[in-house]
Order: sequence, then structure tokens, then C-alpha cells
Amino acid sequence: MDSRDVLVMLLAGGRGDRLEPLTRHRAKPAVPFGGIYRLVDFTLSNCLNSGLRRIQVLVQYKNVSLARHLRDGWSFLSSSLGEYIETVPPQMRVGDTWYQGTADAIYQNLYSIEREDPRYILVVAGDHIYKMDYAEMIRHHIENGADMTVSVVEVPKPQALGFGILEVDGADMVRGFQEKPKDPKPTPGNPDLCLASMGIYVFTAAPLTAMLNRDAADPESSHDFGKDIIPRILTTHKVCAFRFQDKNKKEAKYWRDVGTIDAYFEANMDLISVSPHFNLYDTDWPIRTAPSVDPPPKFVFAQEYPGGRLGVALDSLVAQGCIVSGGRVQNSILSPRVRVNSYSQVRESILFEGVEIGRYAKVRRAIIDKDVKIPEGTEIGYNLADDRRRFRVSEGGVVVLSKGEVV
Repeated sequence: MDSRDVLVMLLAGGRGDRLEPLTRHRAKPAVPFGGIYRLVDFTLSNCLNSGLRRIQVLVQYKNVSLARHLRDGWSFLSSSLGEYIETVPPQMRVGDTWYQGTADAIYQNLYSIEREDPRYILVVAGDHIYKMDYAEMIRHHIENGADMTVSVVEVPKPQALGFGILEVDGADMVRGFQEKPKDPKPTPGNPDLCLASMGIYVFTAAPLTAMLNRDAADPESSHDFGKDIIPRILTTHKVCAFRFQDKNKKEAKYWRDVGTIDAYFEANMDLISVSPHFNLYDTDWPIRTAPSVDPPPKFVFAQEYPGGRLGVALDSLVAQGCIVSGGRVQNSILSPRVRVNSYSQVRESILFEGVEIGRYAKVRRAIIDKDVKIPEGTEIGYNLADDRRRFRVSEGGVVVLSKGEVV
């Protein structure tokens, strides 16, 4: 496979309503994760680690934060070598509507695809956490002579109700597709597992154009790859399944859709465990992000006597520019330039960039968005009934303070 034959179309325009209020001011792929990253960094890192360097990022909803992050962190590729990561807003070349679905997003950019003249198109989403070598999937697509290849992950049958489920034969050719089925079809040879679509697709260029033109002409279509494209083309094109090959080097395969507050919170909390399921420290598969010019984190005051001040962070991730000034941080993630002041406590929480925790404040099981200031003596996460009157509280009891929140 020649990587120059492949064009990546990264879908990054989603609203992410279930992550509200974290997506109130930013697109879902721009939501911070793990202290220093954005969700989109994981897909982009997969692309670069797979040798793919022609990437068009299709943006739409509140994309300023995302565009700025791509400019600051991903503008190092050489255009003179035909490498780029390019932000593409809706061009409205075929109408006056925004993207109506995943398939429509690609359809509206057929001009860009034709201009680049790729042999193969890789379609990925910018809001999932996983490690994958896309080159392996593309080679699988080529070797099988497929028109479309869908990446799938094995999920237990009881969990398959919320996914698009592929029915395959013994050679992993797709023979059927079910969207969030009540009785999902199991994978051949294992009645307890199903093959769920990961929303990652490889297309041969010429058949893709025909598929999208046909779908765009259908007024009944929702213009979505899962709901519309896959079921329709199974009888007319060769569709292949590619089983997810995890590069995370852990016993269990890791692929997460952090589409809800609780899923997002748990995925972050996993990172601070002694042996996290997702490994950020693997130098063989680096996760890149925008570089920081902030100073190192600092922890000050070591007066442990009763009533004294102790600046300490335990079982936590602490980013550059943070100052823990006589407060206690435990099982938490601090993004750049967070300040935790004296006698305060932060436990099981995620603090975004520029958050300040006032003296004697207590924060527990909370997500606090960018630049929010927590006043002296405030308690968050200790009385959920009171918190619900002021803030968003998830089903799992995580308190979320949005950007610009007045506490």
C-alpha cells in the first residue's frame, strides 16, 4: 500500500449533545481529555502512526476551538511533500444545507476528493479513544478486493443493542446489517459475541462516488453510512469487515465512545489508575497534541502539622503550568494552568485549563470547565441535591460546571 494513494476524511462536526455542557462552546472532538489532549488528537495520532498524512478534517458545529487546536498542534506537516491536515467547513457546493449526516458530509466534499484523486478513502470520526493502525485495515481492503470495508469490534451480545451490528460469513464478508437491533446476530463461531461497527470505513474511490450520488438522490435517506449506505449496498457491492487490531498492548481491546458525561468521566479516571486500560506512555505509539510553553507544575507548602498547609497531588495527572499551593489533590486530572489554593481539597475530579480552586474549597466527583473560579469555602459534589439546583449532575452523580459558570 502506498500511503499517497489514501485520503483521510475525518468527521469532526458533531454537536455531542450528550456531553452537554462540555460541548456548549466547542465541538465534541475539541473536548479536552487526559489533561493535555483533545479527543481529536487520538484519531489524528492514529493517522500519523499509520503513515497517513493527507487528512481533511470536516468541521461544522462551533469549530473555532477545534480549528485553533489544529493550527497550534497539527500544522507541522510539509505541504511541499504533499502532506497536510486541512480544516474543511461545509462548502455547500451542492445546496444550501449543512451536513445532514455522515454520508452527506463526504458527498458535499466530493469536489475535494476528486481534486486529490485518491485510490482509497478512509473515513474516521474524531471523537473516539483507541489505538489502531489504519494501514492494516487498508491492506485488508485491497487484498480482499472490497468496495467498502467496515472496521468492527467484538462486543458481548447484551451490549450490542446500542451499536450497528454486522452479520458476516466465514470469510468476514458482510451479509447483513442491523442498526441497534433488539436481537443482534452473533459472530460466526461464537454465539456470545457480536461484531459492532466502529464507524471507520475504507472505500475504493470510484464506487464511493456512485454510492453517495445514489444516496443523495433519495429523499427518504438520512444520509448516514450506518443507517443508509451499508444496508443498501450489500447486494450491489463487495463489503468486507475488518476486525479491530488493538495497538494499545493490553489484554482487553480498548475502544471507547466517550459520548456521555459518565463515560467521559470514567475514561479519564482510568488514566490515573495504577495500571490503566489505556496506555498514554507507549513511545511506540505516541499520542500527539499541541505543544505547551507553560512552566513545570509546582507544589508548594509542606507544613503537615495540624492546621498547616500541604501542597500535594496523589494518584493524579498534573499538567504544565499548574500550581498546587497548599491544597490536596487526589485521584484527579489537572489541565494546564490550574491553581489549587491553600487548605482546599480536590478529589476524583477533572479540572480544565485555567480553573482556580479557592482556599478551603472542597471539590469531589466534578468536571470543571475552562477558567471557572471556585470561591473560597465552596463545596461541590458533597450535596448533590443542592448541586442539581445550580449545575448539571449526571446520572452517575458527576457534577459538571460549564465554561463561564458563576459559582
